[in-house]
Amino acid sequence: MEVYGGEVNRLIEGLGRLPGIGSKTAQRLAFHIISMPEERALALSDAIVNAKKNIKYCSCCYTITDREVCPICSSPNRNHKVIMVVETPRDLAAYERTGQFDGVYHVLHGVINPALGIGPADIRISELMRRLQNEDVDELIIATGSGPEGEATAMYISKLVKPAGIKVSRIASGVPVGGDLECIDEVTLLRALEGRVYL
Repeated sequence: MEVYGGEVNRLIEGLGRLPGIGSKTAQRLAFHIISMPEERALALSDAIVNAKKNIKYCSCCYTITDREVCPICSSPNRNHKVIMVVETPRDLAAYERTGQFDGVYHVLHGVINPALGIGPADIRISELMRRLQNEDVDELIIATGSGPEGEATAMYISKLVKPAGIKVSRIASGVPVGGDLECIDEVTLLRALEGRVYL
């Protein structure tokens, strides 16, 4: 039975398709949006549309940004000789929250996962290798997850990079197996970074 009418149901269904949003949360969000002043609701919808139109990948590290080169890659205050390799832009944001890493990043947008048909060519490993050839890099810190796919990706990258004479390290344990970096507190992330091991 239809309770609210088509437009309300469409809004609830649309919000319910977002990751981590169940039907009750979608309903609460929909009611909140409906009760907002019109200018705030329009500002929210404009922000969504503009983000979709203007957000792209940084041409250097492949995080999301609205510029050609993201603020981290273009900053002269960052140590461009140390690159941390992460799986997603969310992982990059998690390390930035620690406020302790002053290097730059490279975002793979996934990990090698043969079970899902994801190989090295499906993530940004070739872009990383090109970057290492064109930039003066002293150390590559591999900060992929500690699950089997993250470990396999770390080992694959390590084998490709070591012959170039670049120091390769891996974040230390402290990050739980199968844990997503974005959900881990800053202290644990910092300890994992400080206790990284060289491969």
